[in-house]
Amino acid sequence: MSQALPQLLPLFPLGGAILLPGEMLPLNVFEPRYLNMTDDALSGNRMLGIIQTCPGGTKDRPALEWVGGAGRIISHKETDDGRYLIVLEGVSRFRLVDEEDLQTPYRVGRVDWAPFAGDRQGPDALLGADRDRLLQLLQSWFQAEGLVTDWDAIAQAPLPRVVNQLAMGAPFSAKEKQDMLEAPEDTQRLETMSSILERRLAEGAGGSAN
Repeated sequence: MSQALPQLLPLFPLGGAILLPGEMLPLNVFEPRYLNMTDDALSGNRMLGIIQTCPGGTKDRPALEWVGGAGRIISHKETDDGRYLIVLEGVSRFRLVDEEDLQTPYRVGRVDWAPFAGDRQGPDALLGADRDRLLQLLQSWFQAEGLVTDWDAIAQAPLPRVVNQLAMGAPFSAKEKQDMLEAPEDTQRLETMSSILERRLAEGAGGSAN
């Protein structure tokens, strides 16, 4: 039986990091407020919200994007020096409605899951998507940027997983990652990624990533 999604979610602000449904995100937690947050999550529903920072706010309290990705802690290990090594499994994206002042050292958001109800129904099949075109764009971009990857594994993996893992792990800019996170469905995420790659290639290796 699926667990109800909470209205309030601890927020882990991270620039340049997104979490998509069904994907894994390892984190090295060392800052005291986020150690506290992890302790609270482990004693509760084990859920955290990964959300990117954006221009504005202060150093200690930066402005946040309006869409993030929630994940459940599926493994954790406490190190000898007091850090947590955790792995989050993506559950659903969320819209940040507001922040709640609960007197915790970390930030807590009131969130809306409704815009991303499809996230809990599994990935789109991406039937009819041009896989070969995406692979050609990726190979050209990786070659231009001097990047390496396991092309056999990419060729054999389901296309939604390829798109999601690249959106999370490839060296895209924070804005590009956010654009892919906010894409309504997998098909639009594929189109967004393809457009980003085409623009990068047109700019040339080392071109602007803004």
